Amino acid sequence: MVGLPARGKTYISQKVCRYLTWLGINTKVFNVGNYRRKLHGAHLPHTFFDPHNTLGEQQRREAAAAALEDMIRWFNEDQGIVAIYDATNSTMARRRWLCDKLGKEDIQVLFIESICQDEELILANIKDVKLSSPDYADTDPDEAAIDFMARIDHYKEQYETITEPELTYIKLINVGSQNVINMIQGYLESRIVYYLMNLHIAPRKIYFSRHGESQYNLLGKIGGDSALSERGRMYADKLPELIKTNLGDQPLTVWTSTLKRTIETSQNLNYPKLQWKALDELDAGVCDGMTYEEIEQKYPEDFANRDEDKFNYRYRGGESYRDVVLRLEPIIMELERHENILIIGHQAILRCIYAYFMNYKHEDLPYIKIPLHTVIELTPKAYGSEEKRFKVDIDAVDTHRPKLKKSASIRKLGALNLGASGEIVKEPMSPIIPISPNLFPKTPSKKEPSTLQLGEAALPP
Repeated sequence: MVGLPARGKTYISQKVCRYLTWLGINTKVFNVGNYRRKLHGAHLPHTFFDPHNTLGEQQRREAAAAALEDMIRWFNEDQGIVAIYDATNSTMARRRWLCDKLGKEDIQVLFIESICQDEELILANIKDVKLSSPDYADTDPDEAAIDFMARIDHYKEQYETITEPELTYIKLINVGSQNVINMIQGYLESRIVYYLMNLHIAPRKIYFSRHGESQYNLLGKIGGDSALSERGRMYADKLPELIKTNLGDQPLTVWTSTLKRTIETSQNLNYPKLQWKALDELDAGVCDGMTYEEIEQKYPEDFANRDEDKFNYRYRGGESYRDVVLRLEPIIMELERHENILIIGHQAILRCIYAYFMNYKHEDLPYIKIPLHTVIELTPKAYGSEEKRFKVDIDAVDTHRPKLKKSASIRKLGALNLGASGEIVKEPMSPIIPISPNLFPKTPSKKEPSTLQLGEAALPP
């Protein structure tokens, strides 16, 4: 990351980390501010960040070096693929130091610079994020704001925007109103840049609701294109009032799948509507329209395989949760571009989208509880999303199947990749999108630790 304080660097770092983790790419954020607080404490006055403060400069170097040491160790020992070094990195000397150190480790470097000249937006970011940080715990908000503005002025004194032609970078100017890219190389860098160009930080809410209870839900069948049950139609009648109560007069767009049960659930909502084929339920292939009991009886090996690795198991002629995540990536891009959205969808689909916003691991994703006749409200924030759930007082069947404790017999069956109806398609936590073999984790080495020393004299401010 590159940029002055309060320009959204940490917000961008966290968003990129969640996006790549959702795609199965082992990603971690290394925030230099956290290392600085750990080494030298919080509640440091703005003078600590004055470039003419020799001791403060030396201690900031120590924090930067400690974060880099941990990052390199994570790459070499913990199978890391993408690390995000969250700091100002606001001088050419600092960026050259980073490139030199990481180049020796054969780590590719992409700089993301956030530039913002909108003083109102900067002040809002200071109040929303920075004043709630450990640096200003138990500090008067007005005094904290004055101190933090002085800290920014110290960084401005030596700030150098990226102009180095040999660097790979993207500049996000005024929250994406203008983007500048240079020397982007490879598919993964292109995906990150495409994602960044779709981000915005305007306040908004995202609502999720499964369709109302369907005829197939009552019969315990999966898939299909059945109509709503009587209770499902009652839920469709109640939904507009619930949304209006919580959203007020704010604009909203409703997204549904192309299947009958989601379209029927949305029919009374007086908002613009879009149907997405990408939002259709997970395709159960040859098991479509069957109950779980019928699947267990007809395909016992595959029934066990799916319980063994539900995220990666793919029905024959159908899909796995892994396939659905890849199918939903364009949906995620559109969600990041828009403001208030209500998605009326299906259990597996909403699990995948919810997991993106709430940072779930792949192995836990297929077991997220998304009950019928419930609206989930998410409000995206810098470090995650705030959640509220609104249950409509209309009964519905419970379609949630909890994760089973693995038994020896299941593990034995699960060891078979191919079965009567499907297969386990990938090793857990392998990337969902294709990435260069050069980016795959290195084999952990037993070499001596790096000789990079904390606070070494060569480290620039």
